[in-house]
Amino acid sequence: MKRKLISLLLAASMVVSMTACGGSTASSSSGSSSGSADSGSTEAAADSGLKIGVSIWSSTDVLGSQSKAIIDKAAKALGVEVAYVDQGHVSEQVTSSIETLCAAGCDAIIVCNSADSEMTSAINTCNEYGVHLVQFYRIISEENSPEVYQTAVNSEYYVGAVHEDEYNNGYTLVNLLLENGDRMICLEAWTVGDATFQQRWDGYKAAVEDWNAAHPDDPATLTDPVYANTSSEEGAQVATSFVNTYPDMDALIVAGGGGDPLVGSVGALENLGMTGKIDVVSTDFLDDLGEQLESGGMFAESGGHFCDPLYAFILAYQAAKGDLEVKSGEFGYEIKFPYLFVSSSEDYENYVKYFVDEDPYTDEELVELAGMDFESLNEAATSLSIEDVIARHAE
Repeated sequence: MKRKLISLLLAASMVVSMTACGGSTASSSSGSSSGSADSGSTEAAADSGLKIGVSIWSSTDVLGSQSKAIIDKAAKALGVEVAYVDQGHVSEQVTSSIETLCAAGCDAIIVCNSADSEMTSAINTCNEYGVHLVQFYRIISEENSPEVYQTAVNSEYYVGAVHEDEYNNGYTLVNLLLENGDRMICLEAWTVGDATFQQRWDGYKAAVEDWNAAHPDDPATLTDPVYANTSSEEGAQVATSFVNTYPDMDALIVAGGGGDPLVGSVGALENLGMTGKIDVVSTDFLDDLGEQLESGGMFAESGGHFCDPLYAFILAYQAAKGDLEVKSGEFGYEIKFPYLFVSSSEDYENYVKYFVDEDPYTDEELVELAGMDFESLNEAATSLSIEDVIARHAE
């Protein structure tokens, strides 16, 4: 209660100082990365009396704006006030954003980006203020950051993390190729040592190993990765090199890298007259994915979505209400989101319809999710798919 009173007094002083200067809280679109909190959904705030902070890399880019939109929708449905701070992936701004949101009187905070190196400070700040903390799109690595992981274990305010299942993502993509008859699979990565690529690569390798164990007379080969960094030019060079090196190549995995390496690789295959002859799979949806699936430029693609922050927001809401038990001595709650997979233009049209043009959850469904126990909530998250939304929203 003492810490809560301190945060309320600090928040009051912030409002007084900003009002005295003739200003208001900065909007995310006009530079909340400077450290001020942008509050939204204030009309519904009185319903629950809760305020949840969102520390986000950007609330205005494509994924960030989608993330903000689904959070705002949930906040309105649940009667929660939301405060945003854009921190631009800058480490110092990530840690200071947590301080800002705590001082603004937030009952809980969700955060991304949140590198392991930033989480000790973030957790300690939340411990000091008595504010619950949830990560989204990220999780602390017990293997790579044992001391940071232990800080989370020791905290009674670190709630947990919602992130995507990269291993299963890789495993599923390769199985789509194998089931289609592809056996010589080349692998294009982006940068050496990237943790996300390493997890996807583990999934690729496991799928090939499992296939070969079950089909010794029909083995598949996965090459070592060749790195294209994050440029379309290097992606084109890698794809061209693969075609020249492996004449029996029938599939290409472009592991990621922000989309540009994939654009370069698909373009190179088209220039070589190989469109539709080499099956290309990748992660992160292209803007013209529907057309690429139609032409054979892409065989299948996996993509994330913007429901990670939604479920992190719900965990934060439940913890702030006292409906979710959070205690020291345990790491916390973990939700691993499945990727969405599309392998036809019809699949992609359904993705656009049910995840972009429409929301994957109605207000009534959001309220229902917020009332679930963790096991049910986790089941709802891990079963999310295009088919799931169609089934729930079918006319």
